[in-house]
Amino acid sequence: MLSPIKNTKARLLRAYRTKIREGAISRTKSKIALQGKTLGDFTEDQIRDIVSEEERELVGELKSKSLVALAAALGFGVI
Repeated sequence: MLSPIKNTKARLLRAYRTKIREGAISRTKSKIALQGKTLGDFTEDQIRDIVSEEERELVGELKSKSLVALAAALGFGVI
């Protein structure tokens, strides 16, 4: 009975992580381009580290924006 719920949850988490990863890769490419360099100037480990740092930043930004949205919704609900 819980199997469809677990499958849906797993599918949503995969989609969430995929979007975060795509955003982090995009931001990494932008940062590298702004530095006037190319991906070839970095080792695979360096790129992986940069992408993981961008992922952490994106997750942090999403958490803070979610909290602000929740506070705004709760605040408007009181009025």
